[in-house]
Amino acid sequence: MRRLQAYKFELQPNGEQQHKLRRFAGACRFVFNKALALQKENHEAGNKFIGYVAMAKLLTGWRNSAETNWLADAPVHPLQQALKDLERAYINFFAKRADFPRFKKKSQRNSFRYPDPKQIKLDQANNRIFLPKQGWVRYRNSRDVLGAVKNVTVSLSYGKWFVSIQTEREVEQPIPHGDAVGIDMGVARLATLSDGTFYAPLNSFKRHESALRKAQQDMSRKTKFSNNWKKSKAKVQKIHSRIGNARRDYLHKATTTISQNHAMVCIEDLQVRNMSKSAAGSTEKPGRNVRAKSGLNKAILDQGWFEFRRQLDYKLAWNGGHLIAVPPQNTSRTCPCCGHVSADNRQTQARFVCVACGFEKNADVVGAINVLRAGHARLACEVSSAVMLPAAGTHRSDKGVAQCPA
Repeated sequence: MRRLQAYKFELQPNGEQQHKLRRFAGACRFVFNKALALQKENHEAGNKFIGYVAMAKLLTGWRNSAETNWLADAPVHPLQQALKDLERAYINFFAKRADFPRFKKKSQRNSFRYPDPKQIKLDQANNRIFLPKQGWVRYRNSRDVLGAVKNVTVSLSYGKWFVSIQTEREVEQPIPHGDAVGIDMGVARLATLSDGTFYAPLNSFKRHESALRKAQQDMSRKTKFSNNWKKSKAKVQKIHSRIGNARRDYLHKATTTISQNHAMVCIEDLQVRNMSKSAAGSTEKPGRNVRAKSGLNKAILDQGWFEFRRQLDYKLAWNGGHLIAVPPQNTSRTCPCCGHVSADNRQTQARFVCVACGFEKNADVVGAINVLRAGHARLACEVSSAVMLPAAGTHRSDKGVAQCPA
C-alpha cells in the first residue's frame, strides 16, 4: 500500500535566509498575479484560456526582461508551480468546485513549492534541509521523516517560516480494529458517538476572544505600517496562532483515537459553509435573529467540523477503516426504537422523548445512532450496486459514492 504523508516543521533561518525566503515568496506571488491579470485581459478580448505550457514560455520572457529580471534570482521551479496553481484554480472554477481565482495579497499566502526531489537534501541527523538557491537551512526537528521525499513547500504563517515535506513509502495493508460507530456533530458537544461517549468542545477561539479583542483594538490605535503598529500586529498574529494550534492539536488527538478504535465511522454530511452563512440579509429584505445567528455561526466555525471530517477520512484510510457520510436530515428527530419522525421528539437541545412510544435518551446519542443506521444502509446499497454493475439502475454521484438505485 502506497502512503503519501507530509511532515511539517518550523524553519530556523538566519537574517539573510529570511530575506531570501521573502523574496522567493514575493516572486511567486508576482508571477501568479501577473498571469491572472493576463488571463483576465485575454478573456475580455474574447480569446481562449491560456494553458500552462504557453504561460511557462511567457515566464521565460519575464525572467529575461529588463523590467522583471529580478525574477531570475528566484528558483525557476517554484515560479512554474505558481502557474500550475493558477491553472488548477481555473480548473476548479470551471468545474464549479471553487470561486473565481483572486489576486494574492502581500500579507497572505506567502508560500512556494519545490517539486523536484533531486534538488532537495534532508539531513535529519543535523536538523537541516538543503533548498535550491537558499542553501542549508536549519529546522526544529520534532519527529523522524519516513519515506522518500517527493516535494517541499515553504510557507510563512503568523510571522514564522515552516517547511512541509511530502514523502512516499510502501506500507503493509492495515487491518482495521474495532466495530462501526456513528458520530453526531454539535456545538454543545463537539462529537457524540453512538456508544454514548462524547468529546467536549475546546472552544479555543472563545477562550482567547477577550485577549484578541484587546490586541486588535490596540493595533487599530497605531499608525498603519509604523513600528508600533507592526509590534501590535505581531501580538495579534501570536494569539491567532495559539488559537489555531490548540484547535488542530485537539482535533488530531480526537480523530486519532476514533480512527484507531473503529473500523467504520459514519458521520453527517454537513455543509458547513451553508450552515454558517450570515442572516443579515439585505436592505430590502433584512434578516431576523441576526445576533443569535451570528453567535451560532461563530460557535460552529470554532469547532472545526470540516477539519474534523478531513482528518478522520485520511486517518481511517491509513488504519484500514472506512468513512461514510450520510444526509443529516432528521437524524435527531427520528426515534431509533419505533422510527417515528417528529420535531416534537426533541423537546430540548439535549433531551429526546419520542411522542409515539415514549423512548427517552440523550438527543445527541440518538442522532449518532441514526447516523450509524443510515451508514449501514448506504454501505449495503453500495455493495448491492457493485454486485449489480453494469445494471441499468445503478449510478454514481458527483462525489463518487455509489447511490441506491431508484
